[in-house]
This record gives sequence, structure tokens and C-alpha cells, in this order.
Amino acid sequence: MKLSLTTSGLLDPKRLDSWVPEKRRAIRKAVEAGMKAGGKDIVEVARGRMQSAFKVRKAGFLKSMRQKLYAGSPEKFPALLIGSKVPWLGIHVRGGTLTGKMLIPLTEEGKRMGRKAFARVIDALMRTGNAYFIQKNGKMILMAENIRENASALRRFKRAERRRTGVKSIKRGQEIPIAVLVRTVRLRSRFDLPGVVASQLPRLSNAIVKQLSAHGL
Repeated sequence: MKLSLTTSGLLDPKRLDSWVPEKRRAIRKAVEAGMKAGGKDIVEVARGRMQSAFKVRKAGFLKSMRQKLYAGSPEKFPALLIGSKVPWLGIHVRGGTLTGKMLIPLTEEGKRMGRKAFARVIDALMRTGNAYFIQKNGKMILMAENIRENASALRRFKRAERRRTGVKSIKRGQEIPIAVLVRTVRLRSRFDLPGVVASQLPRLSNAIVKQLSAHGL
């Protein structure tokens, strides 16, 4: 007995060759959509952790934590990046040591002073020649006199000195500590971004599965 077998439908070689790439594209598109949706959830969790780890005063700092999907090349599996463009955030994630001559502002405890604002203070003091170092308890302290020309620049530092010493007012001509000169600053890890992302991977997986199911894949 002689048998002849033929293929039809999706088993037809011509139709199979066109169906498989189409199926792959549909799966990839669903995976990318799931990664985008899941990435949004991860970003929201990461922003919440940032809010707890840092004293956030500007909404822009939290909004800097974003997601980006890399899916340009069809030859590579799509990748999801969760991160921030804030340059100094990395050292708070990893921890580390900064070296070099650095001035640390002596403001009130718990009160942060931005780099640009501090630079303006130093510039104002230098213009009036009202900045000099003294050595105290093995530390180099930048000092300034309480003079009328620098009233605005010294406002925060006078308030900090009153808080430290308990005096009600700072007399005209009185020396005020402005900053301490250090050569090494050690920063501990205070924001575990990799841990946050790892803890949210099940949600990311669920978001991808949801998109695949929605498209019957």
C-alpha cells in the first residue's frame, strides 16, 4: 500500500514560516507592554522608599526616579531600567568614601544647605574679606565676623550658633563658625534600590503574564 501525506492549514510550510514570526512579534509586544506597566509600579514603590530614606523637600527629586524600556533591537530581549539621573544618588545606594578638601556647612542640626546656596555664602564672605580659618580641637573651622555687609549671608549661621550656644543674640563683630574643613567623608548605604527592584519582580512578572493572557498568548 502506498500512502501520500500532505500538509495544510498552519502546517503548510509557507503559512508556518509567516505565522511563527508574527507570533513572536505579538509575544514581544505584549512583553514590552507588561514591562512598561510593571515598571510604573516599581517606580512608585522606589519613590516611596526614597521619601522614607531622605528628607525630601523638592518633588523633582522623587520624580527623577523613572523607568526606561530598551526595546529597539528585535534581536535582543527588551530590558527595563529603573533609575535616577541625580548624580549623587548612587553613592547613597552603594555607600562609599569621598576624599579631598571639602567644606561642610555648620548649619542647624537637621537643616541641609544646598551646594549653590553655600557657594553664594562663601563668595559673599570672600568679597568682603570676611573669611578665615582657625584650628580648634584638631579641626580646621572656617569663621566669619558678624558684620553688617554680610548680614544676609550669615543669617542661617547666626541662627545655628544661637541654637548651639543658647544665647539670644549674636553681637556685632562676634566670630561665627561657618564650616568645617574635612578631607574624608564616609557615607553609608541608605537607599537599597537593587533590593527594592528585586522585591517587585513578582509584580513585574504578573504584569507581563497579564498582557500575554489579554492577547491570548
